[in-house]
Amino acid sequence: MSTGPTHAMSGLLAWAAVTAIAENHPIGQLTPQSWAVGAVLATGAALLPDLDHPSSTISRTFGPISAGASALINTISSFVYRTTRTRKDSNRDGGHRGLTHTLVFALAAAIGTTAVVQQSQKWALPVLMFVFAGLAVRGIMNDWCPQRDALLITGVSAAITFACVAWTAQTPASAAACGVAVGVGCVAHYLGDAITEQGCPILWPIPLMGKTWFPVAPPKIMRMQTGGKVEMAIVGPLITILSVWLSAAALQQAGAIPFLESFDLLPI
Repeated sequence: MSTGPTHAMSGLLAWAAVTAIAENHPIGQLTPQSWAVGAVLATGAALLPDLDHPSSTISRTFGPISAGASALINTISSFVYRTTRTRKDSNRDGGHRGLTHTLVFALAAAIGTTAVVQQSQKWALPVLMFVFAGLAVRGIMNDWCPQRDALLITGVSAAITFACVAWTAQTPASAAACGVAVGVGCVAHYLGDAITEQGCPILWPIPLMGKTWFPVAPPKIMRMQTGGKVEMAIVGPLITILSVWLSAAALQQAGAIPFLESFDLLPI
C-alpha cells in the first residue's frame, strides 16, 4: 500500500479532477459548500480500502473501534479470497488487497453512502463527515503520536464536520454527490496501489489470465516501492501540487474564488 499522505492527497486529486473536468455534468456544477463536503469525503475514503490491513492508517485512527472493524473486514476478505480464487491465483491469506480493493467494494461504498444519507440525513451525514474527516486529517499526517495527536484529530474533525453539515443542503442530489465522492476516493486508492510492486485486484471477480484476483498493474519498470524514494520525493509532491491546482480550478468553476476569474486554470 502507498503511504497515508499519498493516498489521502490522491483522493482529493481524483475528486478535484472529476469535478473540474465534468463541467457539463451535475457533479461538476456543485456549490462550493457541496464541493468541500465531497472533498473531505473523497480524501478520507481514499484510505478506506486499507481497513483490511490491521496496521494501516485507517485501522489505527479510531483506536479499538477501527481496530475491531479492521479485524472483521480482514476475516471477511480472507474468506472471500479463499472461496473465489482459482488455481492460478496465489495461495495467500488474502486479507489485505482483497475484497476492499475491488470496484465492487467502491460501488457498494458509493451506493451505501448515498442510501444512508438519503434515508437519515439528520444523523448519518454528521457521523460520516466525522469519520471521513478524521481519516482525511490522519491520512495527511505522515507521523503521529496517538497520545499527543488524538485530541487534535478529534477537534479538527469535529470542526470540519460542523462546518460541512451547516453548509450542506439536505437534498437527494447532495446525498448522491456524497456517494460519488466516496466511490471516487476508493478508486483513487486502487490506482495508487496498482502502481506499486504488488498491483491491485481492481477488476475482481472478472477472470483475467485465469485469475479472479488478477493484480492490475503497469509493467514492472513503471512500478514503485511503497514508501520508497520515488513515492516520497516525486509521486507524493506531484500529487499534492496537482490536487491544489485542480481544487482551485474546480472552486473557480463553482464561483468560490472570484479573484481568479481572469485566470484560466483549466485550459481544456
